[in-house]
Amino acid sequence: MSEWRLYEVFVRSKHGLNHKHVGSVHAADAEMAMENARDLYTRRNEGVSIWVVPSDAITASASDEKEVLFDPSEDKVYRHASFYKLPDEVGHM
Repeated sequence: MSEWRLYEVFVRSKHGLNHKHVGSVHAADAEMAMENARDLYTRRNEGVSIWVVPSDAITASASDEKEVLFDPSEDKVYRHASFYKLPDEVGHM
């Protein structure tokens, strides 16, 4: 087991539109990670989709990089959805 990879698990609930991180599993390969994730995180039939991602494949920002990454967006008001008219077909936003 010490050679097994660590996988991060994301589950989409029946009522959700997005996947949420629910935890991690160790597994020999992606197929085993999917089975372990299903058994561990969807025991009560609460999920409709599972993603497993090797932990070492995730690149994340550090909390001390917040200003560098997010402050420049404040001066770009066109990025805010208030400037766009949503079509009627898009009912879930």
